[in-house]
Amino acid sequence: MTRRVLVAGGTGFIGSHVAERLAQRGDRVTVLSRGAARAEDLPAIGGMPRLVGDYTAGDLTPRDLEHFDAVVFAAGNDIRHVAADAEDDAFWRRVQRDGVPAFAEVAKRAGVGRFVQIGSYYHQLHPEWAETMPYVAARRDADEGARALTGDGFAAITLNPPSIVGTTPGRGLRRFARMIAWVRGELPEPELFAPTGGTNYMSVRSLSQAVAGALDAGEPGRAYLVGDVNLTYRDYFQLLAEAAGSARVIEERDEPHPFQPDRFIVQGRGNVIAYEPDAAEVALLGYDRADVRPALERIVKAADAERG
Repeated sequence: MTRRVLVAGGTGFIGSHVAERLAQRGDRVTVLSRGAARAEDLPAIGGMPRLVGDYTAGDLTPRDLEHFDAVVFAAGNDIRHVAADAEDDAFWRRVQRDGVPAFAEVAKRAGVGRFVQIGSYYHQLHPEWAETMPYVAARRDADEGARALTGDGFAAITLNPPSIVGTTPGRGLRRFARMIAWVRGELPEPELFAPTGGTNYMSVRSLSQAVAGALDAGEPGRAYLVGDVNLTYRDYFQLLAEAAGSARVIEERDEPHPFQPDRFIVQGRGNVIAYEPDAAEVALLGYDRADVRPALERIVKAADAERG
């Protein structure tokens, strides 16, 4: 079935991969972004139609969305997108708690049939964290607020993924190139260690598959906890070293690390988030597992090719 799909956040890391995946299977994809198309846009979305609008500003109307069968929301802001001193209740209310359900409501009023939100795993695994962590609470409220709109021909579905492995050309690839040089011993700093703790990881390729599956077969009003493999941060850096052809062994230290800052370790340094996604849900959504190591190998190949 070919759908007319709007991908909100389609110019970003996850959204661009989702848009490309859906287009490759035959969906008619439009990208929602805050600005017009630019020459430096990612190749994956360069030729796609563009709808200019900002979901956080409330400047999108049902008329803007009435031509779409489905919306994929991949524009959710998280703690990586805001400075620590700007991370207040007003910010989270605008970009998550109120902003996402309001956008979903516009889609419903426009007659859009399916709304797939890409959220985050923290609140589904640990609902108690929402009581003390504003970011987790905002993610929970965005998830539950959008799904509460399900009904009258509108199906809102949330995918709650873990840490996502992948990159895009440009700045994202340059960041990985620095990490690759680091595990190869080409950079003097930081020292070769990983912070304590760990989490579940999933490739952006697998997540894009899950989004396609949710559009096709996701149960209306359902939140799916998706993921792939549990790794310590040391394990993750070691996989990157192996993908980069490095025999160096990374040690583990209970210290801050520039490539895995403490502020981004929501569960706290030294703690591990581990879980196994439900096998029946993996099959329903149709996404691959065991793709983190191959994802790192693809990143190394791309970074080396760009370096020449």
